[in-house]
Amino acid sequence: MIRVKRNRDRGRKPSDLQFIRTGCTPLDQVTGRWPLGRIANIVGDKSTGKTLLAIEACANFSHSYENGLMFYREAEEAFDKPYARSLGMPIERISFWDDDNEEPLDTVQAFYKDMKACARKCISKGVPGLYILDSLDALSDESEMKHDSLKKEGYGTSKAYFMSMLFRKITRLISKAKMCVIIISQVRDKIGVMFGRKTSRTGGRAMDFYASVILYLTHTERVSQIRDGIKRVIGIRVKAFGDKNKITKPFRECEFLIRFEYGIDDLEACLSWLMENKMLRRTSLSDKEAKRLISSSDRLDDEEYNEVYKPLIKIVRKAWSEIEMSFLPRRKKY
Repeated sequence: MIRVKRNRDRGRKPSDLQFIRTGCTPLDQVTGRWPLGRIANIVGDKSTGKTLLAIEACANFSHSYENGLMFYREAEEAFDKPYARSLGMPIERISFWDDDNEEPLDTVQAFYKDMKACARKCISKGVPGLYILDSLDALSDESEMKHDSLKKEGYGTSKAYFMSMLFRKITRLISKAKMCVIIISQVRDKIGVMFGRKTSRTGGRAMDFYASVILYLTHTERVSQIRDGIKRVIGIRVKAFGDKNKITKPFRECEFLIRFEYGIDDLEACLSWLMENKMLRRTSLSDKEAKRLISSSDRLDDEEYNEVYKPLIKIVRKAWSEIEMSFLPRRKKY
């Protein structure tokens, strides 16, 4: 029997792209990381860590690209800068809407003009950029603002049309500027739907077509701890599902813990993923030691944390890659 050597170059990320870490190693494998020059869409219900992922993206972008430009457009009027700073967001390096504009960010038309101006600023300075909109659902449309379009046209009709036109005009400019655009969307329930997906998001189907990465987040449980006889919820566990991906393989998923006042606990995410996939034997840890680390990772100092955490990143990446390779056909079609 003739065996064909497996081509290990298949399924790899485009070599001409640059990326931003998500802040979670298993999530990096699900998304392929946030790509520069492309559009990513984070979708989820309340309390699922959508804004946190945007904050972590800013923190990781600032470490990777010292001269890069960051633009954070918060349309919900609820962004807590001191809290974001405590999570590692470099507030001083970020351009917020209220710093550059007197008018409120309330329409998709204003969003389009601003995103276009930011992309041109990146091109003129010759540096990459990160643009975050939080969130698309908080934006209206000029026709909805001027007229009673809720009665005349139906909610979001003109908004969906303009979103499609907006991305047709802006995608090439975003790519040329090497600006990663992350758009946050809320989940909406479809009324009366019996089959298929029972949720949707605002803006029509434009995001489905133009986004390179679409990530859905769901809140699975509240995580509690007991200290000195007092019980408190210390975070939430979130499940992430890659609904669309033009960077790596789609339809992958993972879970991670978000700790309040800290962010994503990547050490916990790595250990949990290795235990779930029976890969913990690749480390020097036993099941008992891994569980102890998961429950007490917030008590480790920087040196102890990095001693355990840094080797885990390489182990998880290699193990994930090997699992993906094991599912590939052994032959080429052509």
